[in-house]
Amino acid sequence: MKYLNSRNRAILREMVGTDFKVRYQNSALGYLWSLLKPLFLFAILYIVFTYIIPLGKDVPHYPVYLLTGVVLWSFFTEATTMGALSVVSHGDLIRKIKIPRYLVVIASSMSALINLGLNLTVILIFALINGVVPSFSWLLLIPLIAELFFLALGVSFLLSSLYVKFRDISYIWEIFIQAGFYATPIIYPLTIVPMNMHKWFFLNPVAQIIQDARYVLVTRSSITLWSTVQSIWAVTPFVIMITVVIIGFIYFKRRSKYFAEDI
Repeated sequence: MKYLNSRNRAILREMVGTDFKVRYQNSALGYLWSLLKPLFLFAILYIVFTYIIPLGKDVPHYPVYLLTGVVLWSFFTEATTMGALSVVSHGDLIRKIKIPRYLVVIASSMSALINLGLNLTVILIFALINGVVPSFSWLLLIPLIAELFFLALGVSFLLSSLYVKFRDISYIWEIFIQAGFYATPIIYPLTIVPMNMHKWFFLNPVAQIIQDARYVLVTRSSITLWSTVQSIWAVTPFVIMITVVIIGFIYFKRRSKYFAEDI
């Protein structure tokens, strides 16, 4: 393929490895931070929303339910935030070496994907400890992770292109991410939301992915898009994801010719 020939694959592997190593360089705990950050957030949220404001008291295996949402949202946050900065942070490389510009964004997203893989291992171990019965349905996490990865990649293509010209984009996206955390059913179950509002939550593809992941991994009581609507609405998050990827990549390709002089 034009975009994934052997040379580009070799460059991509090198960039992913370098990005992952540099991220934790000179830190005492190194790669352990990729596990500790979401676990610290999970611990705080679990204490607050189990003992102080018991939102998850009726949710089976709520600790695993909560951790799954936190880890998947953390991946989306990391992939898009680092993706937005990826072109500018690799400015010297782009100016000195002729490489496909899109590789720096893909490398950033794949580095975040490695972190997600480590955290998913923790989730599976935690699920077993918490009494979740293993099932072949766990394999359905693979297409859900792929959906989340491509959604984050599409957003990263768009943000990284805009950030080259408009540095305020990183601050705007930070606010959007903070708002999105509470607008997505991560710390609370959808059961506390009025039923007539469920379909509006699923306009957010990340919400659909998190709920589906909880359904296949944790509990069949997790509300999913397919159990909420039985119409064309059910494919809306997938259409949004595909649209974001297409628009993001096309815009990135159009702007990439100006990156070297604009950075």
